[in-house]
Amino acid sequence: MLALIKLSPVLVLAVLMRLGLDILLAAPISMLYAIIIAMIFAHVRLNDLIDAAVDSLKHIVIVFLILQLAYAVASCFMETGVAASIINMALSLGLTAKLVAMTSLIVTAILSIATGTSWGTFAACAPIFLWLNHIVGGSTVLTTAAIAGGSCFGDNIGLISDTTVVSSSLQGVQIVDRVRHQGVWSFLCLVAGAAAFYFAAVNMGLPDTIGNANEAIAQIPDTVWAALQEKRPAAVTLLNQVKAGVPYYMLIPLIIVLVLAASGVNTIVCLSSGILASLVFGYFAGTVTDLMKFLEMVQSSFADAGSWVIVMMLWIGAFGGVMRKMNAFDAIASLVLRCVHKVRHLMFANGLLCLIGNAALADEMAQIVTISPIIKDMTESSVKGDEKAMYKLALRNATFADAMGVFGSQLIPWHVYLAFFVGIAYAVYPVAEGTVSIVDIILHNYLAWIAVVSMLFLTFTGLDRFIPLFRLPSEPEVQLVKN
Repeated sequence: MLALIKLSPVLVLAVLMRLGLDILLAAPISMLYAIIIAMIFAHVRLNDLIDAAVDSLKHIVIVFLILQLAYAVASCFMETGVAASIINMALSLGLTAKLVAMTSLIVTAILSIATGTSWGTFAACAPIFLWLNHIVGGSTVLTTAAIAGGSCFGDNIGLISDTTVVSSSLQGVQIVDRVRHQGVWSFLCLVAGAAAFYFAAVNMGLPDTIGNANEAIAQIPDTVWAALQEKRPAAVTLLNQVKAGVPYYMLIPLIIVLVLAASGVNTIVCLSSGILASLVFGYFAGTVTDLMKFLEMVQSSFADAGSWVIVMMLWIGAFGGVMRKMNAFDAIASLVLRCVHKVRHLMFANGLLCLIGNAALADEMAQIVTISPIIKDMTESSVKGDEKAMYKLALRNATFADAMGVFGSQLIPWHVYLAFFVGIAYAVYPVAEGTVSIVDIILHNYLAWIAVVSMLFLTFTGLDRFIPLFRLPSEPEVQLVKN
């Protein structure tokens, strides 16, 4: 009973989130409740709890700087034509009904890596690909699911994604190390997902009519433009750039960031290079004409990061510190350890906890910041191994928190992600209303299914050893400690 009482602040947080309360309110309320519980039932002094909350924040201060840079890079890539060049390059090949869903998946995957935002990617690409799909006679359900899945891809592996930054930081791992750890696995998931969409389109007997991007954009009604301007202004800028055309060399800023990351360069340097490169190449492309406006855009991005994400992390970080101070997660660790006999089975349980937490909170970021400290503490207190082995486990925990948050959201009917995607789809393509439902997107989001199932399966069975850089250390390299 005492263990359940100590865990009750997490339940309070979940209930408040499900009732529609923003996490900026739900987190402080839950933290206040956690402090009361800790003082009454764990007999911890108030000053000690406050010290624990502050100490918890010390470990994530660097993430605030990275998040601000990530938001700035995302805005730069959306505004200077980097994102538009990706779309134009794909659309220049000519798409048929059989290829539109598969191409939507690949383009949105690349674009989400470049911009670091799944919501922005979906809002920007849905008008193009859904109307293009309309012209060529493709499947609206397949294309919508493909855009949703691809939009989440970069949120799971992109250097400038807030979920990537936060999940990595909470586990104490370098973002570039995390990207390398899951890079091959992520690529294989994308290839398998693209193949699944293509064969599904072929199986439906879709026609071979070739569509044109400009024609698709021309068919977008004025009401759709107005809706996008209100909800996602950056998407309007992107669509106009696609229509007007952007030089292909605007891909270079993205390539620079990716090459630096693959070379092991510090994340802050990688992100800063992206901002500088987009400025330089944008000047030559004509998408940047005023240095002061460019700097104002960067400043606005810094403010956007600080207005919600950073404030939210401050509260959740403090909340986690209070929960750890009263050993609230010991009961979960004890229960899991009774059920597992190998380290990889413990890691499998960590993945399931992330997925369950995402379903309970219906918000991927809330799940990441709430469940990450739990699985981190469970792993560090229950596994014995050298520093290198423990770091690999931390990399997998970071990947779990992010993947089960972002891709897992695509499989949870009541999740805010799906509600947003369906709402945008209906707004930019009214024909979809009544023909595409949340259940349809879940059933046909092949990339999300492949990512979630494969990660859990590979972890549990040990078959991850056949994927480069993705192997978890196993016994006797690491040992499970059940005391």
